[in-house]
Amino acid sequence: MSREKTYIGLDKDSFGGMTPTGTIVRDARVFGLIPETETCAGWSLDRIQLLYDEVSDAWRPYGHLASRLPEELRERHQRLFAAAVAHARTLGWKPELYTDDE
Repeated sequence: MSREKTYIGLDKDSFGGMTPTGTIVRDARVFGLIPETETCAGWSLDRIQLLYDEVSDAWRPYGHLASRLPEELRERHQRLFAAAVAHARTLGWKPELYTDDE
């Protein structure tokens, strides 16, 4: 009997969600696709993929650049991502460990 894989949830994801899936969840919050309280815990990978597609569609008019977002969305993006980075740092996340210098 196989079990479908599910997402652990933004709050339980590595370093508070500093992963590609965590970014999808935060972006979905920015665009109001899900409530800011939704962690997506227990969501199937298929459901996460559908959310990714919605997020990608929401970004498209802005060229996938936060600097091109309208003021309200840009402010929400800044607030949510700044809080995520601050929280991740308290958990020991160091972004410099994830860069490719070559």
